[in-house]
Amino acid sequence: MPVLSGLVCAHNEEARIAQCLERLAFCDEIVVVADRCSDRTEAIARKMGARVVSGIFPVEGLRKAAGVAACRGRWIMELDADEAVTPALAQEIRETIARADAGDWYQVPVDNFVGERLVRHGWGGSFGASSVARLFRKGVKSWKSERVHPGTTFTGVYGGRLRHAILHKVDDDIADMVQRLNRYTALRGQDLADGGKIKSLWDDLFRGVRRFYKCYVSRKGYQEGDLGFLIAVMAGLYPLLSNLKAREIRFLSGQDVRTVRAGRAAVINLDGEDTRLGHSA
Repeated sequence: MPVLSGLVCAHNEEARIAQCLERLAFCDEIVVVADRCSDRTEAIARKMGARVVSGIFPVEGLRKAAGVAACRGRWIMELDADEAVTPALAQEIRETIARADAGDWYQVPVDNFVGERLVRHGWGGSFGASSVARLFRKGVKSWKSERVHPGTTFTGVYGGRLRHAILHKVDDDIADMVQRLNRYTALRGQDLADGGKIKSLWDDLFRGVRRFYKCYVSRKGYQEGDLGFLIAVMAGLYPLLSNLKAREIRFLSGQDVRTVRAGRAAVINLDGEDTRLGHSA
């Protein structure tokens, strides 16, 4: 049976890291990347038997890469702290990687919850996903340098989509959803400002309208009532707000945009051992 690693990246997740790790008990090992944690996340993870990579990572791609490097398994199941694996999904994952004809990476469905309500339709446009590529062989998946939801690239053979879903607590309520939109667009705005990729307002307005239509109509967000409409609105606002925040950053900095490179050095600690990743900018 191939060795399977569970990988979780977390920042101050003491309230839910235990439940997440409990659901990864079917893995042969668990690796937790604790990025700038000032709460009990690391202590809880170690108590539950996880190996902990702690440090400061300027962008998400470095955090993920540090976690993958620390994994000893041939296969990796990647999870966020607000997600959980069901027993049915755990069994399917084990059966999938044991097959002689297994692919190199797989899409996993996601059941997204707002509070206690399951919202199946309308996700998309960088504001939520109904399917994610989280099961993969080590060395197959790599991340780009964006601060939030970085793009990914894969090598090898796509194995298809699993049947059972990850359970994802997206937001606690509407207020939490609005706060998340503010956080995401601030990070995306910084990426756009750093890269000088600010588009015209008309371009982003068109993209916003297209995203709203895709989420609300094509992806059947209308079936979710008020929440479906709100999710489509948020997805549509995402590019416009990101662009406006990028313009604000450029203005406040006097056009002197600070660049954050994915290759910037990040000092980490793997259960007591210091390691330097990447190269100094």
